[in-house]
Amino acid sequence: MSGQGSAGNIIAALCSFFIPGLGQLLQGRLLMAIFQFCLAAVLWFFLLGWLVHLWSILDAAWWKPKLA
Repeated sequence: MSGQGSAGNIIAALCSFFIPGLGQLLQGRLLMAIFQFCLAAVLWFFLLGWLVHLWSILDAAWWKPKLA
């Protein structure tokens, strides 16, 4: 995927809108996807999952791959 604002990041953000961490998984960031999904699942029991859900969407949209 290209950098910030690319179509791939928009698709990843939309995926994270439906399931936290799915956009990160689409971008190939497995550990971050698992972390965000589990954290959102736990925090939804305390009605704070929406914070992680929003973080997941923004993280997917603003992610820039490191150039090697």
